[in-house]
Amino acid sequence: MRHRLFLLLSTTLLALMLGACAAPATGDGAPQEAASAPTAGSLPRLDDSCRVDSDCEVKNVGNCCGYFPACVNTAAEPDPEAVMAECADSGMASVCGFREIQACSCVSNRCEAVSPSIVPLEQQG
Repeated sequence: MRHRLFLLLSTTLLALMLGACAAPATGDGAPQEAASAPTAGSLPRLDDSCRVDSDCEVKNVGNCCGYFPACVNTAAEPDPEAVMAECADSGMASVCGFREIQACSCVSNRCEAVSPSIVPLEQQG
């Protein structure tokens, strides 16, 4: 009995946590793309356009928790402090944590994080 109750409560809690992370629906019912920083108010969307890999750079774009690295155009000027202020003003929160980005690449004219390749270690000796 206790095991079933624990399982039910755990499942319910997990469902609530996952529901809180879901992107809100737009007026037409289509889900919005999740954003790393709030786009409401006066925050402009950062330029992530590119033609070649050298057009891209890892920069701190900020989110409601603070530091948040992202691949953006080298000319983009993120304002992490403005992002934090917008979060505070609107009562928004973020999931804290981020993946470490080592490099960026231009993929389909958009700056994207390069996924680390898995290279097996060679046997020495």
